[in-house]
Amino acid sequence: MPDIPTTLTEAAAALRAGDVTSVELTEAGYAVADELDPALGTYIARYQESALAAAAAADAERAAGVDKGPLHGIPLGIKDIIACLEGPTQANSVVNDPQWMLGLDAPVVARLRAAGAIITGKLGTSEYACGMPDASKPFPTPRNPWNADTWPGGSSSGAGSGVASGMFFGALGTDTGGSIRLPAAYCGISGLKATYGLVPKSGCLPLGVTYDHIGPMARTAADCAAMLDVMAGFEAGDPSMAAGAAGTGYVGQLAGDLRGVRIGVERAHTLGKRGEDPALAAVFEAAVAALAEAGATVVEVELPLYDELFTATMAGFQVEAFTFHKDWLTDRWTDYGRHTRGVLGAGALFTAADYAQMQKVRRIAAAMLVPLFESVDLVVSPTAGTGAPVLSELDWETAIAQCHTPYWNATGSPAMSVPMGFNAEGLPLGLQIAGRHFEDGVVLSAGHAFQQVTSHVQVPALAAAVHS
Repeated sequence: MPDIPTTLTEAAAALRAGDVTSVELTEAGYAVADELDPALGTYIARYQESALAAAAAADAERAAGVDKGPLHGIPLGIKDIIACLEGPTQANSVVNDPQWMLGLDAPVVARLRAAGAIITGKLGTSEYACGMPDASKPFPTPRNPWNADTWPGGSSSGAGSGVASGMFFGALGTDTGGSIRLPAAYCGISGLKATYGLVPKSGCLPLGVTYDHIGPMARTAADCAAMLDVMAGFEAGDPSMAAGAAGTGYVGQLAGDLRGVRIGVERAHTLGKRGEDPALAAVFEAAVAALAEAGATVVEVELPLYDELFTATMAGFQVEAFTFHKDWLTDRWTDYGRHTRGVLGAGALFTAADYAQMQKVRRIAAAMLVPLFESVDLVVSPTAGTGAPVLSELDWETAIAQCHTPYWNATGSPAMSVPMGFNAEGLPLGLQIAGRHFEDGVVLSAGHAFQQVTSHVQVPALAAAVHS
């Protein structure tokens, strides 16, 4: 077996150079899963037979001179609320109809497949992308490869765990209040919540329809850019799409430095919170210094209506989720996990006036962000106040209080998390980078430039031992 690359970008280069085959990449990922998945609970379903057949086909295409691009022959996993033709979408729930979208690909999966990606299987998630781990239900509890006693973050839990441990090179996640960026931060990988309306959402079970985003998760910003080049762009018939959404060119926008880029640093609402990790402030300041070292002009900013938008996301998605689940909650209350039904049922407690006010606040904040983004190109903050929580101590209220992600779901802005260092326990901490609508390339380029001057893209010891 040849040496297996660490990143998607490296794997694509190795495939093109003939140093490795897609079958070898796919088999290596499944070998890691054979060793680690019983402990990490990453996969809900593996599509091993069809994945290896697709990998062999990709190798044959490449030998015949066919090159479909950087994802051709690359193994990817899919969060199990997004439809894939190989099997049912379970959403980590006994409630979901196994016939929903059965035998069909969501448009975003179809795009990856058309680009030659190898779909390895469905990945663990929180129930309907909002619940907490529930041992009473017949699904594995995803764990973090940096420390298997800790949570990989929700709700794209399996995606974060699987990329970090090397079971696949990238994954599709979804993000309603931070569900791409938090697992990316906790698992020491990169993850982008693309601009709302840039990536089609049809074929994905909704949580909060005006807050939900689909985005790429992989080791590096460059890897995420390669995935977004395929995922993004207008999809006819998808009501979430923005007219004329651009679909390519993100890899081409990656720059090796940040010269000419103005970065606003948000400390007022994201540092100094009760219960944050003692290492966070120093790690974040070192990250800001690295951005300046890469050429950025760094200034202090304060995000407008921060607490109000945080609430507008966390309450607003519950209202929208309740409208989707209302009948099932009435008929199958106890089939939902205890925490899930609490989150979904809470949506019934808000009035129409409450919901209208949430949307008004979102519109006002969007207008207030216009002058801020005239003065800076990007805003950075910690992704979360702590490293990965211990599973046995996991508490919803505490975990949410340490999230710095929901603000950008309310605005629909592109936002990503990249690794920025470690705490005293050796757990990763994440740097959040947000930008203007449809300037996802600027966000990705900043993440890429940061990763050129830092060394935080690392493999957990648990996974490194298997790869060696």
